[in-house]
Amino acid sequence: MSITLAQPGASPTIGVGTWAWGNQLLWGYDPRQDQQLQATFERAVARGLTFFDTADSYGTGRFNGRSEALLGQFCGALTPQQRQGVCLATKLAPFPWRLGRQGLHRAFAASRQRLGGQIDRVQLHWSTARYAPWQDGPLLDGLADLVRDGQVGSLGLSNVGPQRLRQLHGRLQRQGVTLASLQVQLSLLAPQAIAPGGVAEVCRELGIGLIAYSPLALGLLSRQVGAPPPTGPRRLLFARLQPRITPLLTLLAAIAHERQSSLAAVALNWCRSHGAMPIVGLRSVDQVDTAAAAAQWQLSEGERQALDQVATGLPVGMPANPFSSR
Repeated sequence: MSITLAQPGASPTIGVGTWAWGNQLLWGYDPRQDQQLQATFERAVARGLTFFDTADSYGTGRFNGRSEALLGQFCGALTPQQRQGVCLATKLAPFPWRLGRQGLHRAFAASRQRLGGQIDRVQLHWSTARYAPWQDGPLLDGLADLVRDGQVGSLGLSNVGPQRLRQLHGRLQRQGVTLASLQVQLSLLAPQAIAPGGVAEVCRELGIGLIAYSPLALGLLSRQVGAPPPTGPRRLLFARLQPRITPLLTLLAAIAHERQSSLAAVALNWCRSHGAMPIVGLRSVDQVDTAAAAAQWQLSEGERQALDQVATGLPVGMPANPFSSR
């Protein structure tokens, strides 16, 4: 892989991802974890990590929708003043049976109910440009209607490439609706979004906030060299990639040691140094404290450049999301 990275922008804050809340297959969710997850949520709010990202498709099997339901439950226990400072952002999936301008309205209503009656940002989970390019335009128009009607505060996109981003941004602009954010996979093992001509460049040009999901590459960028791989499906990914990214992990460890910080904090700050807000999956109070501490400092220009050089020279990287459009 050889990518010349674009120039970075300002360093945003850090958000909280809740993909694991309800996901048994990849993250081993168990309802007995709910008390710990509530403590995690409360600590995040207390430490100033107040952007929470979820989706109506999160949760496996009988736990489908669990992530939204837990967020709604936890948010309902906040004081009105605390709730005012929290942003709950959910993503709605453009499944094949969700068609037309009102195709997502029922899903939106269900998500809003699970989230306790209020959604601050709604996001189209992915673009259908690769397989049904006629579908996502009307769906996006319907989400724009919800913004204009005051049913949701803001609108975002996810898994959209630079070409489609310009098209959908223009569509919303003609309707007088602002596109608040774009969410894409971005990490030291998936830096394509910040290559010249990539979505990061387009976001800066159009004034769209960039959100980085999987900033720790499913945990590959937060484990020390030589640490045993995780159990479950992630084990296969670790077995394939971990032995081949040793130079990157070594550099992460060196910067973390110099900063008296963690590998995760360095990886998160790399995303921030390129103008993206990383949303990191948090399931414990300790993880919250690590993320909050990372938000208190920034990489130097030399550290960023060193990480750029090693990351773009690696022979492997994270698999591309098959739902991402061009």
